[in-house]
Amino acid sequence: MTRTDGYLLDNQQAEAGERFDAFATLFDPVTFRHLQGFGIGSGWSCWEVGAGGTSVISWLAKKVGPTGKVLATDIDTSLMASAARPPVEVRVHDVGADELPGEGFDLVHARLVLVHVRDRERALRSMVTALRPGGRILIEDADPALQPLLCPDEYGPEQQLANRLRHGFRSLLSERGADLAYGRRLPRLLREAGLRGVQADAYFPVASSACAALESATIRQVRDQLVSSGLATDQEIDQHLANVATGTMDLATAPMISAWGRKA
Repeated sequence: MTRTDGYLLDNQQAEAGERFDAFATLFDPVTFRHLQGFGIGSGWSCWEVGAGGTSVISWLAKKVGPTGKVLATDIDTSLMASAARPPVEVRVHDVGADELPGEGFDLVHARLVLVHVRDRERALRSMVTALRPGGRILIEDADPALQPLLCPDEYGPEQQLANRLRHGFRSLLSERGADLAYGRRLPRLLREAGLRGVQADAYFPVASSACAALESATIRQVRDQLVSSGLATDQEIDQHLANVATGTMDLATAPMISAWGRKA
């Protein structure tokens, strides 16, 4: 994401914190499993790109300890202020436009970030350049085009409405430059960037309370844009939010594809 692209899911909006909490519940176990597999430990220097919230940087801080470093960057750092104490440094930074905030990192990680960045090629080059030789990179991003439905089991009017609103949300993302098929390209892009030992997997939750919390917060956050763009009415949104609140809908997320490799 960049400062001038009209980012749809602004961290300043009230629902942003709810979204980050849902992301943490849904995806932290996957992220931490990969990072743990790298052997992360005391003294590591890490760059968390587009951190947004605090769950990942707090986990990294515990792993690297007082001799390590965690640089957490985002275009809006307001939700990270509580974590800004050693070994964590919080800095405003646009990975798609600004110069590198440092080099020689043992680890660079970004989750659900690059799909929204207009100059994704520059951002990825910067992240690879920032690694020391032998350093690890983990990029985790969504692929909404791979699985575009909120309700994969579309068996009734509630699910049909949910999927129509999800289509509208995807349209808004596309209009703002999001690449809805980015996740699937990550393994190839890491190989082309010269990374060694590239691997990838995907995680796809299909029903959980966190999926419902994420959907509710997201729709409330983009409500005005959905209505002003003619993609939904206020009545339809109210009905959808009420349907979600029943807790009886099996709501899914887009697959999150995790890809990782090592700098030569």
